[in-house]
Amino acid sequence: MNGASRIVAVLGPTNTGKTHYAIERMLGHRTGVIGLPLRLLAREVYDKIVAIRGPSVVALVTGEERIVPPRTQYWVCTVEAMPEGMGADYVAIDEIQLCADPERGHVFTDRLLRMRGTHETLFLGADTMRGPIAALVPQAQFARRERMSQLVYTGSKKISRMPLRSAIVGFSVENVYAIAELLRRQKGGAAVVMGALSPRTRNAQVELYQNGEVDYLVATDAIGMGLNLDVNHVAFSSLSKFDGRRMRPLAPNELAQIAGRAGRGMSDGTFGVTGEASPLDEGVAQAIMDSRFTPMKKLNWRNAALRFGSVDALIDSLEASPDNEHLVKARPADDLNALKSLAQVPEVAARASDGPSIRLLWDVCRIPDFRGISHAEHASLLESIFGHLHERGTIPEDFLARQIRRIDRTDGDIDALSKRLAYIRTWTYVAQRNGWVRDESHWRAETRAVEDRVSDALHERLTQRFVDRRTSVLLRRLKQKEALLAEVNDKGEVIVEGEFVGRLEGFRFIPDKSAQGTEAKALKSASLQALAPQFHLRADRFYNAPDTEIDFTDQGGLMWGEYAVGKLVAGAEPLKPMVEVFVDEAAGPEVEQKVQRRLQHFIDRKIAALFEPLLNLSRDEELTGLAKGFAFRMVEALGILPRAGVAQEVKDLDQDARGALRKHGIRFGQFTIFMPLLLKPAPTRLRLVLWALANGLQEFPEAPPPGLVTVPVAKGAPEGYDTMCGYRNAGERSIRIDMLERLADMLRAEDSRGGFEAKADMLSITGMTLEQFADLMQGLGYKAERGERTKIKPAQPTEQPPAATAEAPAETAEAEAQSDVVVAAEAPAEATDSTEAEAEATAADPASDEPEVEVFYTFTWGRQANRGPRGEQRQGRGKPGGKPRDGRGKPQGKKGGKPQGAKTFSSRPPKKEKAIDPDNPFAAALMGLKDGN
Repeated sequence: MNGASRIVAVLGPTNTGKTHYAIERMLGHRTGVIGLPLRLLAREVYDKIVAIRGPSVVALVTGEERIVPPRTQYWVCTVEAMPEGMGADYVAIDEIQLCADPERGHVFTDRLLRMRGTHETLFLGADTMRGPIAALVPQAQFARRERMSQLVYTGSKKISRMPLRSAIVGFSVENVYAIAELLRRQKGGAAVVMGALSPRTRNAQVELYQNGEVDYLVATDAIGMGLNLDVNHVAFSSLSKFDGRRMRPLAPNELAQIAGRAGRGMSDGTFGVTGEASPLDEGVAQAIMDSRFTPMKKLNWRNAALRFGSVDALIDSLEASPDNEHLVKARPADDLNALKSLAQVPEVAARASDGPSIRLLWDVCRIPDFRGISHAEHASLLESIFGHLHERGTIPEDFLARQIRRIDRTDGDIDALSKRLAYIRTWTYVAQRNGWVRDESHWRAETRAVEDRVSDALHERLTQRFVDRRTSVLLRRLKQKEALLAEVNDKGEVIVEGEFVGRLEGFRFIPDKSAQGTEAKALKSASLQALAPQFHLRADRFYNAPDTEIDFTDQGGLMWGEYAVGKLVAGAEPLKPMVEVFVDEAAGPEVEQKVQRRLQHFIDRKIAALFEPLLNLSRDEELTGLAKGFAFRMVEALGILPRAGVAQEVKDLDQDARGALRKHGIRFGQFTIFMPLLLKPAPTRLRLVLWALANGLQEFPEAPPPGLVTVPVAKGAPEGYDTMCGYRNAGERSIRIDMLERLADMLRAEDSRGGFEAKADMLSITGMTLEQFADLMQGLGYKAERGERTKIKPAQPTEQPPAATAEAPAETAEAEAQSDVVVAAEAPAEATDSTEAEAEATAADPASDEPEVEVFYTFTWGRQANRGPRGEQRQGRGKPGGKPRDGRGKPQGKKGGKPQGAKTFSSRPPKKEKAIDPDNPFAAALMGLKDGN
């Protein structure tokens, strides 16, 4: 066409062939651009033109998709993605009535005012736009097109009576899914179409409907935007929608836009309501049938003449008001809100200091919020993208790869896949921006491939959930009282009439989650036919299963392989828990009793094996008096007692009583009375479960990782948790009680009054740095004074074994003989012997004249420094104001006197050494120590 440029507004209701006319007009020009309201519709139009002219001359440009061949003549785009300044012969904008849309209207208005073809411009839309177009584009000509078929209102119908080839419209994802679920149960299935779906998923769902696999379609108002479907009837499940700010009723012209999808070509269509939607007012229904609606008065507008001198200037230009009575300032869109948020971030404000940076910031803010999570989270993502682009010029490939890798999964349900599809749309959009990534073709292909995989998975899940051919089979067979063929395979899958209906997990039947209502009853009835004998077979196999196939969890659950078959509940005593089984009522009482007996046998044997020393202690009839009472306390405490809590009982025990208790492996430590064999990982794990049950805890705390000497203090843990774990809280960390006793043995030899420094052995057994050790010592009741001094080269030290008190050697031997827990070196070797390492480094560098400074701590006993987890004071350490105490809390004598250490004083008057009992399980270890002396 070589004539003068002309502008034509082709207006009319739906099913008038406007879009088809626009495509024909474009192909009559050498070049052309057509803007469409939806990505789905753009893809549909692109496929039509490609079928006519071939892919080499047709481009598709949307926010997330960009196909641009080298010899492009025709551009098919979403309205937001229409290229400007191309000078194309032809320009068309579809659904021009969206100029009044509160969210996107300003974009359509901008195209109405500024986008022109050099030869021809077409505006396609509803007749309500005649007035605004005439006022804003005086040179425009008008052409009205009439509907090719009739549209008739049929009132309200139940979904169960919905005619074939119907589309039911909902205005939220939840509403769409609920209707589709109902149709699956009552009609055998439905296809789902929503604007948030990718074109690939949408086309696959439409194909289910178009080829007759399902006779019903459930959709959002997205079908009102030009999507051509074989629909005879449109039913509204609601007459109001959420517009991003509030729930509002749909205007008659909006209802007409959707209802007009019914009847294509010369075929008449009908529309009505269903569900909770009230019948349409007679006047509204007639207006829809006659296509008579209130003309539009105002169009949404946003200033296109943007100023990039500063961020504030850009915001001001975006918030400018129109100077035309037919235009109204659009409400702040997502991109403007994002710009305002990022402008408040100091780092972003500092970067956006010149025109190019501000333009870049605005381009980043225009990334759509596909995810729809929260404004703050979207702004945070934009801030990260802007930082990368401003600093490096492109988004780092490793950063982009990580984001895509997290999304590239096809597992999960419909909601999970829908979220991933929304997430990948963000990175697809980013990859489409020119210059934002280094290898554009690679990342465009990568994001497209991920979108395709997620789209296919989503289509599969939608089909699985909302298209179920088994429903009609099961309902028909049950109504006819026919026997159903049902079986259970070796994987526990229950198959009815060749269809999977659920699975048997342990002794509970888990029905297929997609089965509800009438279908669920049919599935349950069919499943029980197969499960009745299966329950008994499983119970027999379980009763004869070895203990190795059964286990308990940290939360008290009882597992048979991967299936939960019961749980522990508190019994009369901590070491005698009871069992509650998970068995379906349909299995019968015989199966339930058999499972209960087997689980009780398992847990009783497990306790007997792991707590054998403690159970032997409880059964020792030779214990009498105080020893028997103390044994009861040990059993009640599951083998671990803080000494501070039983100090008086320990004091009252004579040596014979202590000896009788030691025969059972009890160690009387300075801080804790415990049985070293019960500190192993397996007893510790079970002890925590039994302790949590006995104390009625709702959530059971887990045991710390095995093999560690110290662990961080568990914040918020129940009182006594550290003791049950075999640890004692001291400062910020907890130390294992057997290692704490070894440390206490070392501390006995130190001058706690005059002060002492940590030895390498002390740091080694705790696996701590000097600073961590200082915090530990303060948690144990010591003062730790930090100091610095000039480092001098020490003489080669001669390692001396720590002195022992009268009671220490035997009990240290007991701990070392019984504890098989590996001491984990949490601190590097240089941290445990930093003085020697630094001295050697200094000696190796004779040229260094500057003295080196080292940090040291001086430790003295001080009760006021005790920072234990509950402020507990160690028993028997003197009164405030009393004499100074040594590392064991013993008096050190008068001021100025000779320091009195462990070699000078013992904890009790000397007495005749008692012969070692040959029946003592530690006799060999004790005899070795004695011989070594």
